[in-house]
Amino acid sequence: MFYAISQIEQAVHRPEKMRNPKNPHNPMILRVFRNKVRTAFFTIYAKKAGGEFWDDTEQKKIGRRHWTSEMKVFEKQKVAEAPKPPFIFKFTIVGWIFLAFFIGLFIFIIYDSTKPPLPKSEQAVAMEKTPAEGDIYFGKYEIYKEKGNPLGAEIRFGWFKVAKVENNEYHIAKSTEMNRGYKPKEQLNNTDFEVQSMPPVKITEQTGYNISFKSDDGLTEIYITDKK
Repeated sequence: MFYAISQIEQAVHRPEKMRNPKNPHNPMILRVFRNKVRTAFFTIYAKKAGGEFWDDTEQKKIGRRHWTSEMKVFEKQKVAEAPKPPFIFKFTIVGWIFLAFFIGLFIFIIYDSTKPPLPKSEQAVAMEKTPAEGDIYFGKYEIYKEKGNPLGAEIRFGWFKVAKVENNEYHIAKSTEMNRGYKPKEQLNNTDFEVQSMPPVKITEQTGYNISFKSDDGLTEIYITDKK
């Protein structure tokens, strides 16, 4: 980030009657200044001014440890007389843009965290309900010859009907019309189902978008995406 500190000269005083503590024969000046800090987002003027004594001949600053009590009183008086800064703190154009963005983001976060959730669709609500006997769903099944090996697996798309529920096991019958490839559910039979159910399965995942079933032996998996 752009960052710069500079000293703005406020006044220069020549205390002719004071003796230079470092070089008695060289005149001194008191330089009154104010610090200014500039960044890409804001500008700051120091609220309080400061003073420095310089050897006017050698153009060297006289360390504060060498100041006499008279010099300290003089510096304090002239610093108090320094002009007031035009402002203490001020945003740049970039700073105002950043502040507006930050406030807008903060308001959005608060609003987003307090606004009521959008109502769920009827389909999502239906898919979140525990499957019951007689429910009809659309999806696909996969039957493996060997657990975890997709080679030679039987995969079909179509409609399913929950024929019976025993505890947490589901006996699901597939439609008499199952398709090898995906087709829109409206194009497939959703009224006629086989008498013999598939191997019993259990729910492994259920959300508002899908229900997954798997048999205990891991050879039969059913994935549901829609409910009739």
